[in-house]
Amino acid sequence: MLALRPNCECCDIDLPPDSRDALICSFECTFCTDCANGILGGFCPNCGGELVRRPIRPAQKLINNPPSTVRVLKAEGCAPFIAA
Repeated sequence: MLALRPNCECCDIDLPPDSRDALICSFECTFCTDCANGILGGFCPNCGGELVRRPIRPAQKLINNPPSTVRVLKAEGCAPFIAA
């Protein structure tokens, strides 16, 4: 089950569970659309994977399956993704 992390790892903007502005990679690294489409060029700076829109969990399912409250933030900020 997706963790639904609460923030962008680059800019720390809040990304609530119903946000259509949250993008994730296959490891669930989470970024906002501005960072993902801007500096990151659509790729995760951690694994190099494609960033896709995170699905929205229906509100009634959040009761028994709450989103994560653990904020992940890259202290050094995000650098542009460079393919190897």
